[in-house]
Amino acid sequence: MTKSYIRLGRSLFLAAGLLAAMSAPHVLAEPGEQGHSHKAFAAGEPGDPTKPFRVIDVAMTEGDGKMGYDPSSVTVKLGEQVKFVLINKGSLDHEFMLDSDEKNAKHRVAMQKNPEMEHDDPNGRRLKPAGTSEILWKFSKPGTFEFACLIPGHSEAGMKGLVVVSAK
Repeated sequence: MTKSYIRLGRSLFLAAGLLAAMSAPHVLAEPGEQGHSHKAFAAGEPGDPTKPFRVIDVAMTEGDGKMGYDPSSVTVKLGEQVKFVLINKGSLDHEFMLDSDEKNAKHRVAMQKNPEMEHDDPNGRRLKPAGTSEILWKFSKPGTFEFACLIPGHSEAGMKGLVVVSAK
């Protein structure tokens, strides 16, 4: 073979690899129709850090066969912005996923198939033990929404809570 054919072969191989990598599904945030898309949010929308917000610390804990959040329920006003300061006080990884009960239920099924799926989405985070993170959220839709740890077995052990969004 001549050098030009070898270079052409290498170029085609690299191009095919690049094309395959670009078209591969994303494991972290959007496996698509299996109930795990973060393009629309039932509970509102990401907040605007240039506007006022209330801070709510949320501790993630486990022990004695139970898991939970403290506080396990929050009431906010329609249009209010809240910065959730998430603190994993447990010895296991935990998540905080804010969405409707229905969307979290679908997401829970996706997590059972891929329990190592990591989240760093506008409406959710996965934290290692002693980890901290923040979510700034604007509650632009009325109703009752769920925050839950969707790691298999965690919400079933009690790791879920409610956000009630009341009219102004």
